[in-house]
Amino acid sequence: MKHVTTIIIGAGQAGLAMSRQLADRSIDHVLLERGTVANSWKTERWNSLRLLTPNWQSRLPGYRYTGNDPDGFMNMKQVISFLDGYASTIAAPVEQHTKVLSVERRFDSYIIKTTRGVWSCASLVLANGACAVPAIPKCAGAMPNTVHQLSPLDYKSPNQLHQGGVLIVGASATGVQLAREIQQSGRPVTLSVGEHIRLPRSYRGRDIKWWMDALGLLDMGLDEVEDLSRARKLSSLQLIGSDNGTMLDINHLRSLGVDIAGRLAGINNGKAQFSGSLSNICALADLKMGRLLDIIDQWADQNMTDQELPPPQRYAPTDFGALPNLQMALNDGRIKTIIWATGFRPDYSWLNVPVLDRKGCIEHDGGVVNAPGLYVLGLPFMRTRKSTLIDGVGDDAAYLADHLNAGLQRQAA
Repeated sequence: MKHVTTIIIGAGQAGLAMSRQLADRSIDHVLLERGTVANSWKTERWNSLRLLTPNWQSRLPGYRYTGNDPDGFMNMKQVISFLDGYASTIAAPVEQHTKVLSVERRFDSYIIKTTRGVWSCASLVLANGACAVPAIPKCAGAMPNTVHQLSPLDYKSPNQLHQGGVLIVGASATGVQLAREIQQSGRPVTLSVGEHIRLPRSYRGRDIKWWMDALGLLDMGLDEVEDLSRARKLSSLQLIGSDNGTMLDINHLRSLGVDIAGRLAGINNGKAQFSGSLSNICALADLKMGRLLDIIDQWADQNMTDQELPPPQRYAPTDFGALPNLQMALNDGRIKTIIWATGFRPDYSWLNVPVLDRKGCIEHDGGVVNAPGLYVLGLPFMRTRKSTLIDGVGDDAAYLADHLNAGLQRQAA
């Protein structure tokens, strides 16, 4: 059995940021990674995906984007290169191809069994990501066996899909991007739309992320949110990493020929049944977008008086069609594929420590878990709104590293 003070599970951006923070505090540690550095980016993303955040927002502790296109958006090859470069720069002690099989607490240590031996440590950081397992609804079990089912973790490009119709369930960032790509491949797409956040990619000459950063919206903390549980479950922004400022919303998709349906309510007798609340859902998304643009305009009037900005702009209401589909046959051969763009959840199936709720989610207070020396990193709104972003994980890692270090010093006293 090998022993180290701290073990980090996962060598993506969260694990690497934590490694840098621990090294700065002279805490010996290793990272256990089931594949290689940035494994999820290398193996579980579709080919055309680009970051939703501009390059200037790719910032990690002691490391940031330094290329000549700060307002562009990294593709997957560039993201992987960025994270590989970071791991090399900080000399992260990564044990690659080391899959964790189980974790348990024994006396005052954590015992981690892996495919390459057993480790023990005094403190443990779970940085294995928030998107390990697709959150597929139970109704998927009623899908006719003639329809091929995929999650975004399986999807790579339209070429792997059968010719024929595609139903995409979920209209957040993943759903709208796949709907656009697959429709343009010549396969007719129907998009099932639930709660979503509609935003322009660019507004008044600035990227929407620039405005959110300038207004401090991405730094919003736990104590500033009325309903933290809801905030942590919010859909991702309806955006695409686009150099030409394309606004990827339902209106854009309909202009490409994508059919729109409401939230998938169930599957019965070979038919998909959709909710009739689509108009309300879209109206709410439009209202929230308008409110954000009002806040931006007010802030710009107060803080950018010395700059010449394009005038305020408002966008046409969401047009989902006069008679949205309430049901669709899935057993008549028209729909060949369904893609469940319904979100993800972490995987703690190997964690044999009583810190999970009844849904299998880890219970924590800003990343501090109610078990001695146990921490979690990289979850939605863990400490701030940007906790899951490359740009946000560094601040969270610094806080947790301080907390972890204080605990080690108390033990040593």
